[in-house]
Amino acid sequence: MKRIFLIVLDSVGIGEMPDAADYGDAGSNTLRSASSWPGFQMPNMKKLGLFSIDGVDCQPAEEKPQGAFARLAEVSKGKDTTIGHWEIAGLASLKMLPVFPNGFPQALLDELKQATGREILCNQPYSGTKVIEDYGAEHMKTGALIVYTSADSVLQIAAHEEIVPLQQLYQYCEMARKICSGNWGVGRVIARPFNGAPGSFVRTSGRHDYSLTPPGTTMLDQICEAGKSVLSVGKIEDIFGGRGITRGVRTSSNQEGIDRTLERMAESFEGLCFTNLVDYDMLYGHRNDIEGYAKALMYFDERLPELLAALKDEDILMITADHGCDPATPSTDHSREYVPLVMAGKSICAGCNLGTRMSFADIGATILDYLGIESRISGTSFLSEIIRENSSQGTGE
Repeated sequence: MKRIFLIVLDSVGIGEMPDAADYGDAGSNTLRSASSWPGFQMPNMKKLGLFSIDGVDCQPAEEKPQGAFARLAEVSKGKDTTIGHWEIAGLASLKMLPVFPNGFPQALLDELKQATGREILCNQPYSGTKVIEDYGAEHMKTGALIVYTSADSVLQIAAHEEIVPLQQLYQYCEMARKICSGNWGVGRVIARPFNGAPGSFVRTSGRHDYSLTPPGTTMLDQICEAGKSVLSVGKIEDIFGGRGITRGVRTSSNQEGIDRTLERMAESFEGLCFTNLVDYDMLYGHRNDIEGYAKALMYFDERLPELLAALKDEDILMITADHGCDPATPSTDHSREYVPLVMAGKSICAGCNLGTRMSFADIGATILDYLGIESRISGTSFLSEIIRENSSQGTGE
């Protein structure tokens, strides 16, 4: 029974792409910045080949890597979570999703105010923690919603849980998702609940993303059409608008994401388990917290042996990312970077260096190939390059 466990370490980029300067990201290298924290080490990922990937020079390379590995370029236009995951799943976005560096147009705000019955605060690109610090008290006095954006294609609504109950905030975001279409069609509308008192506001774990529905076929659609399972862990279900998912579970932390993935590994199914671990991005990259980012990577590395031990004979583990978010640059936004791909499993050819692949979509094409599904998505399968010659796995044909 063939199973793939695909884990996205959200925002763990490995160095600027050639067009990074076009996005204001020249010099960005998320992994290098995190590794600059004293005491940083990822011995288990090192053994699999993370530091043997082309261009990764922030730690010594493993002499004899136990996994297969590659550097992946992004062909999509942008650097956010939605298009990164869509491309991983075989859907390249050759047109950038709309961004609003000067805030949202008044016509959009008027529709949102009419739909929710509430006034709007902020309407600027803002750090998520700073925006509640600056506008939280006024929000509590007036009940007005804090609406803000970033360099990414997002509309975010922040509200105190005592002023706007969580389910009501979700309803407001559903309204905003319907409004945000056409030229206003941001990749994600995000609910950002918080608690606390002025001077000590804290964001809670009730974040919820409302993504655009993918405008084309993804590997998730094809796996479901073939009668196999697609299990999602974390915000994967949100990123794909619920499409192509047979069963999903949301999580509140990287720890829970790993725990839920291990639970899926103990189950019997054929197909894909797709996990997103978001803490790197949400808690540390956007807050320029190098120490926190480093420790979060080290925590994953500590848990990696559990994941490897849970792999069955025909299982493949793939670990990748969707963009960068360098915690050492002045920017608190995502960065245009290559992403890593590290693979392990009993059938995987140890030490296989795939070099630099031209699209994240090669992951999706390879997964379909392994499951014996004829691909209708972008990307080129590299399955024949990573399977051991003496393996009985074949290509699923």
